[in-house]
Parts: sequence; structure tokens; C-alpha cells
Amino acid sequence: MIVRTLKDAEKSGRKITSEGFDSTRLLLRNDNMGFSFHITTIYRGAELNLHYQNHLESVYCISGYGEVETLADGKKYEIAPGTMYALDMNDKHILRGIEEMKVACVFNPPLHGKEKHNAEGAYELDAEEISD
Repeated sequence: MIVRTLKDAEKSGRKITSEGFDSTRLLLRNDNMGFSFHITTIYRGAELNLHYQNHLESVYCISGYGEVETLADGKKYEIAPGTMYALDMNDKHILRGIEEMKVACVFNPPLHGKEKHNAEGAYELDAEEISD
């Protein structure tokens, strides 16, 4: 059984900070669950242009408010507590933090741990792995 607290994970090097957000990776590839699980804070005013070409992602909003826009069709979807969205087609999208949002994210395949978005807003498959 794997048991971790968010606080302990943040202290252990599992918290990644980047422009517009920070993400604490509670489950990673080396946990052998077949997915990774993250608690992410999207900062107020953030506008993240993302395109997860190598991963599928689902996101559940815990708190805060924002929107996600799919670039293929320009549709905008409100994100509020209780909203889930899934990028099941490796969708190019923009995630906006209208106010600070706390979200839970699941990635398949799982992240290694130290990934940061590349120029296209994707995570590479061969990033450095966190071990603890």
C-alpha cells in the first residue's frame, strides 16, 4: 500500500513549480499504478497553452474558478468546483485561471516526476524520474 500526504510530498521534491502553476505529484511512474496523480494549483490570471501529445489527462476541480478552451473548435468550458474534464483526444487547449484553482489531475501514461512543459505545451516521455 502507498500512503502519502500532500504536505510530505511537497517536502520530498515531488512539487514542481512552473510559470502559472505548481503541481505536487502524489503518484508517479515508479509507483507502478499505470497512471500518475497530481494536485495542481493554477494561479489566478494564468493562461496555459497546452497540448499533451504524449499523454491523456483528466482534471477535477476542487476549488476556484477558470475555463478551458479547446483550440480545434474554440469552445470554452467553465471550470468550477465539481467540474471534471478529460483530454481524451490529446486536445490542444488553453487553461485559464480566472481565480486561483486547485485541481486533481491524472495522467496516462504516468509522469516520471520532473517533467516541465516543452515549447508546445507537452510533457516529454523521457524526463528525469523522482525516486523516494
